[in-house]
Amino acid sequence: MNTPADNETLRDIDLPPTDALLREDVKRLGVLVGEILAEQVSPAFLADVEALRVAAIRRREAGAPIETLSDRLHGLPLDRAELLVRAFAAYFQAVNLAERVHRIRRRRDYQRQGAAPQPGGLEASLRQLKAEGVDAATLSALVARMRVEPVFTAHPTEAVRRALLEKESEVVRCLVEDIDRGLTPQERRADVERMRLALTASWQTDETPPEKPSVADEFEHVAFYLSDVLYRVLPVFHEVFEDALHTVYGDDAPPLPPLLGFGSWVGGDMDGNPNVGAATIEATLSGQRALVLANYRRDLARLGELLSQSVGRVGVAPALVLRSDEYARRFPKSAGKLKARHADMPYRRFAALVSARLAATAQDKREGYDDATGFLDDLRLMEASLAAHRGEHAGGFAVRRLRRRAEAFGFHLATLDLRQESSQHDAALAELLGDSEWPERGWQERAARLREWIGSGPSGLKSLPHDPVGGTSVPISPQPAGNSRSVLAVFRTVAESLPRYGPRAFGPYIISMSRSAADALAVLALARIAGCTGEGDAVPLDVAPLFETVDDLQAAVDTLRSLFADPVYREHLRMRGDRQIVMLGYSDSAKDGGLVASRWALQQTQVQLTALAAEAGVRIAFFHGRGGSLSRGGGKTERAVIAAPRGSVDGNLRLTEQGEVIHRKYGIRAIALRNLEQMTGAVLRASLRPRAPEPREAAWRAMAAEIAATARAHYRGLVYETPGFVDYFRAATPIDVIERLRIGSRPSKRGQAGGVSSLRAIPWVFAWSQNRCGLTAWLGVGTGLAHAVQGHGREAVAEMARDWPFFATLVDDVEMVLAKSDLGIFERYSRLAGDAHDAFFPGIAAEFARTRDTILALKGADELLANDFRLRQSIRLRNPYVDPISLLQVDLLARWREAGRPEDALFHALVTTVNGIAAGVQNTG
Repeated sequence: MNTPADNETLRDIDLPPTDALLREDVKRLGVLVGEILAEQVSPAFLADVEALRVAAIRRREAGAPIETLSDRLHGLPLDRAELLVRAFAAYFQAVNLAERVHRIRRRRDYQRQGAAPQPGGLEASLRQLKAEGVDAATLSALVARMRVEPVFTAHPTEAVRRALLEKESEVVRCLVEDIDRGLTPQERRADVERMRLALTASWQTDETPPEKPSVADEFEHVAFYLSDVLYRVLPVFHEVFEDALHTVYGDDAPPLPPLLGFGSWVGGDMDGNPNVGAATIEATLSGQRALVLANYRRDLARLGELLSQSVGRVGVAPALVLRSDEYARRFPKSAGKLKARHADMPYRRFAALVSARLAATAQDKREGYDDATGFLDDLRLMEASLAAHRGEHAGGFAVRRLRRRAEAFGFHLATLDLRQESSQHDAALAELLGDSEWPERGWQERAARLREWIGSGPSGLKSLPHDPVGGTSVPISPQPAGNSRSVLAVFRTVAESLPRYGPRAFGPYIISMSRSAADALAVLALARIAGCTGEGDAVPLDVAPLFETVDDLQAAVDTLRSLFADPVYREHLRMRGDRQIVMLGYSDSAKDGGLVASRWALQQTQVQLTALAAEAGVRIAFFHGRGGSLSRGGGKTERAVIAAPRGSVDGNLRLTEQGEVIHRKYGIRAIALRNLEQMTGAVLRASLRPRAPEPREAAWRAMAAEIAATARAHYRGLVYETPGFVDYFRAATPIDVIERLRIGSRPSKRGQAGGVSSLRAIPWVFAWSQNRCGLTAWLGVGTGLAHAVQGHGREAVAEMARDWPFFATLVDDVEMVLAKSDLGIFERYSRLAGDAHDAFFPGIAAEFARTRDTILALKGADELLANDFRLRQSIRLRNPYVDPISLLQVDLLARWREAGRPEDALFHALVTTVNGIAAGVQNTG
């Protein structure tokens, strides 16, 4: 029986010698998957799978007509179709795992060779900075205020269940154990059986849950990465950073403060999700606290086993002995469980009693810690005692790791952001004020009234610590109901939670669809009405406007200028350290105007707001709302940071990590560490040595503005202004399947309208990636570039695409999507639209060709990704597995729609194709 690995001779997968072990891993896993398919289904089924894969390769490599593949897949019985999809998905998921482990192998190769640090890593970044004249004092000043904070969000672009994640982790562990082929034959056979067990159990596990996930389910998914992966990686990251600092700067290396943190939207993102509110906020905070406290207790148990020092052999700090005795009196039951033979082991005793206090904390007992500060004090006491008594190498390292974790994760694990749409705040205020016309009033009028109420002293909102009951000069409804009740409940929950979870428990309060200063003042007013105030009567939350559409981004500078000039809001900023967080929406701006217009508006907004903040004496921190796909801000974070406008990074990087990106970047510890290194290194370089002033940049900016305007007009002309396009979109993509997926708690649309405007950006992008078109990333790009070439000449545009990081990154990103797209397969989807196919497909295909040909001409290349060998080969490895799934999806879509879109076995088979294509294409949503 032939396997996929045996038939790679059908094409030349020209991997370099450094990738020989990658080839071996792909072959090992491919053989294993083939054996599992033969066992779990039948040898004949494995033969069918291989025949289809060979047909897919011949179409790709030898130009065989697509019918040679599609005809084999037409009209298959549903159970057979679903099995085929799952089989192909199993193969390219094996390729995905092999490639991720190979990234670890390549990192180890760099470290072993020792000639030069791995590019993009912390040591390489520090060496570059020192060579460019950055001294230790300058570096220390930045590091002291530096903050890198990935924020995890739950979005419906990935459906990997935690049970499957854990089995995948087992396969990764086996591959890593033999990463350099150091195992004995017997050990390797044992690992093969471990992988066989994990892969077979995965085959027998449904990829999607039977019910739509709740917010609690989404929390469990994100918690896997926070508590199982990043909790372990965090102290290693600091150790790598410290090693790099000392290697490059020697004794002048600055101390390394806690600069890495993590955030989450799960349980706090209320925008368009009726399932999120005060209850989920409290449940999420409680769940995160329980997880991190349990992790600390497990670490303390391991520390207790490690720290066996006896008082007869080493000294111990008197303060530690006194505190240990105090805890023994406070927790007599725990003290009584300590074994008598361990009475001379002060550190083991102290670790057990600290764990007892953490247990009391978890149960909200009076004897527990008030906050993480007390826990950190105990860890520092233990660390100092070990350091003072020759214990640095007898446990000090392990205690320091736990202290690093406690500094970053506190008792909250991850900062919980809150997000709500501005219209919900207006609706709540309309109810409270009894003014149904409030949302329609001009923003200047609303801002003036809000400013007066917030700052009006005892007779205004300041004096209302609870829901108002009348008797003030502010005419507020005595019985908040409906929308206002739920909005006020959120702020009340914040006020009640801060004492328990600490000041870092909450991130910014993000206002979606921010369009004026009144939107930010509304949040301050509602918080005060709910009694959510703290020291100095200030609202204890950062208020972050989110600018999403192209028009909103262009108006952002006017909004912020109004806020910075507002005395009430400026006082709020003063109480928050004169730091303003601004969130930039990559998703909706691209859906609104196309990729080029979105990227250009985002670039311009950062330039303008950075200058405005400096003028106002405010430190601005940009929060990048990036998704997994290119049209939602995805791509390589390191390149995006380096390409950011000068002065806009300033030691801060906060960005969302969504969908399949979380799994790809943080699913394996070593890869998570590498990604954190790359992000941090980019922040260091962009902050301390931004690009030198470029005399050509003024001309480039003018040219980019032209390209953006032309591209936007083309994009909107098709998407928003051509009659019938929405119906074509709904027919030529599997959007009707995506809208029913049970992989996220949030609805796919804002409101009930069926047009593109009401559709959220994620399913919009997801649908166009499923049909292999990728239209959202390149529509209008070719027209815009061709217009610039015609007006300025090919050499001028090519120079800009080569020498300006902003534009080079944009062009490279579009090129990647083009390489992953397949217009031949997309045409099959397009024909599902009937007569609309002839109206729309030729224009779309022409724009695709225009974009491809123009980019190739600008780069002087003959094929896409000519300069990215690894990505080009990676796509080639996956295509023979993804293509059959796509053609099966086309066939199943036609049958499902003809049957009236029932939620039956046919729909279940379609869902399997959606998951399979998403995993194979990657960068989907």
